[in-house]
Amino acid sequence: MKDWAFTTTVEEMEAATNALLETANKVGADTWQKRVKDQTPHCGFGEAGTCCRICSMGPCRITPKSPRGICGCDVHGIVARNYLIFTAGGAATHSDHGREIMHTLHQTREGGNYQVKDPEKLIRIAKEWGVETEGKDIYDLAHEIAEIGLLEYGKPFGTQRFCERAPEYTQKLWEAADITPRAIDREVSQSMHMTHMGCSSLAEALIRQALRAGLSDGWGGSMMGTEFSDVMFGTPRPIDTEANIGVMEKDNVNIVVHGHDPSLSEMVVYFANDPEMIAYAKEMGAKGITVSGVCCTSNEVTMRHGIPMAGNYLNQENVVLTGACEAIVVDVQCIFPALGPLSKCFHTKFITTSPIARIPDSEFIQFSAETADVSAKAIVKMAIENFKNRNPELVHIPSQKQKARVGYSVEAIKGVLDTVANSQLDEFGTTKPLIECVHSGVIRGAVAMVGCNNPKVRPDTAHINLMKKMLENDIIVITTGCSAQAAAKAGLMDPVQAREYCGAGLKRVCELANIPPVLHMGSCVDISRMMILASDIAKDWGINISQVPVVGCAPEWMSEKAVSIGNYVVATGIETFLGVDPYSKGSDEVTRLLQGEDGIKEWVEAKFVVDTDIESLGDKMIACIEAKREALGI
Repeated sequence: MKDWAFTTTVEEMEAATNALLETANKVGADTWQKRVKDQTPHCGFGEAGTCCRICSMGPCRITPKSPRGICGCDVHGIVARNYLIFTAGGAATHSDHGREIMHTLHQTREGGNYQVKDPEKLIRIAKEWGVETEGKDIYDLAHEIAEIGLLEYGKPFGTQRFCERAPEYTQKLWEAADITPRAIDREVSQSMHMTHMGCSSLAEALIRQALRAGLSDGWGGSMMGTEFSDVMFGTPRPIDTEANIGVMEKDNVNIVVHGHDPSLSEMVVYFANDPEMIAYAKEMGAKGITVSGVCCTSNEVTMRHGIPMAGNYLNQENVVLTGACEAIVVDVQCIFPALGPLSKCFHTKFITTSPIARIPDSEFIQFSAETADVSAKAIVKMAIENFKNRNPELVHIPSQKQKARVGYSVEAIKGVLDTVANSQLDEFGTTKPLIECVHSGVIRGAVAMVGCNNPKVRPDTAHINLMKKMLENDIIVITTGCSAQAAAKAGLMDPVQAREYCGAGLKRVCELANIPPVLHMGSCVDISRMMILASDIAKDWGINISQVPVVGCAPEWMSEKAVSIGNYVVATGIETFLGVDPYSKGSDEVTRLLQGEDGIKEWVEAKFVVDTDIESLGDKMIACIEAKREALGI
């Protein structure tokens, strides 16, 4: 493997973490590394999906000696139920994020806390939904669209509006498979009803509902969360930033935002840049204020404001362990409850802001759109006043940080790739330049790399090593969430230096378009952008999504959201590769349905591929892309 001086290796990241763990030992703090050891080995029944606890006659565990639960449900029904419950949790979570965004959109007003920053996109969506726009005040239109969007969660009839963005062929596949998503809340509710004791135990029916619930997320709640965040906060365009723990600054007030909802973090960023707050920080002895981020709240503010990324999911404790974090401010999802007691070992304020994520040992400042400015200003002020409480002996910020170019929305990708091919002006705004690159073989295909960190996989290694393998083979990578932050921390989003990892064709494209070979598309909700991009490519190419030389990959996934995402990516027609088993191996029937050629592959023309050997997983991804090229005759 090439050892470029500009990169940060996993080994170097681990060395930095180990130095921070020494501080943890010094103050008696608990960390995830210790907790993993305490919880290992994991329950084999749970990992196989063969434990059922949906009624109090059990819990029941399936074994050769006891092949059925007390109610008589066999292993296939139990595993499929557990899989659907996992999916429903993820679909509910991402879609609730979208619901909050729609409520915030309804609060927009001229000069208010939240405004319409991309009116063109709002008008475009309104026309797509058949709403008259001519002569309307932009905020009246925003409120009207917000109400229509909120009705997508509970409307009694019809299917999701955004599903009409998919190619007609894909829509017909969904209809034939009976998986077209209806009201978002209905799919979550029906999933929980189906998995209640005494309801569905037929594996095929449960897996079909898992796909439909996933689609209600990807083409429903998540897509609304993404599209209307763009309307309010601006559609991302390429912007330069920095990534890794070294973005925190020793002499500044450090505020870390963490979670997934951009509404609060947008306001925190605003007030952290307020001259009045900066002056106050200097009065308190600091040189300024640094806002950095963890997880997808970080992705949201980095792609719109260039706010640096301190780390991803398994780095959230590290920012506190630096001893230089005045406040870690969280909203929802992927937040360690351990941050409470950990923060008490330092001076750090652990601030929770959502009634959905109440956590012990935190200071709760409830966020609402109406009072967002008051809450955000209070949080920034609290952090500033906490600067004097640092213990200098505990301050240690590892120096690692890398350059990264982020903010590649679908609109941005179409714009920058238009400079690569000899396209006519009327083709601007299409994916045709990208298609030309793939068709000619300059780029072999694309990988949509997504997902979390998981201690079952050496953190970040799967993301980084798979990306390098793809780049060497002229396969461009688009990425979101913690996967995106892994790439940024490793230097793979540096638009100049990272080209050295590419094959000749991809390197040339990156040079011509002035892009990194790994494109940051946003937070995990923004995987919906990938679905729009895949759909547009298929339409512009005149083929089906399942024929496009693109695959999905979640090599370190861990959350319920990831299961929902996997279901909607596969159901959209994109073969999806997993590096962590989806807790289905206890049933050969469920495994066949998810991973075989005669299961969901027959319904949606794509399936899951599971391989915990990451090198082997990468080989299979490349083989799949090449097989798609061969089938197209290119």
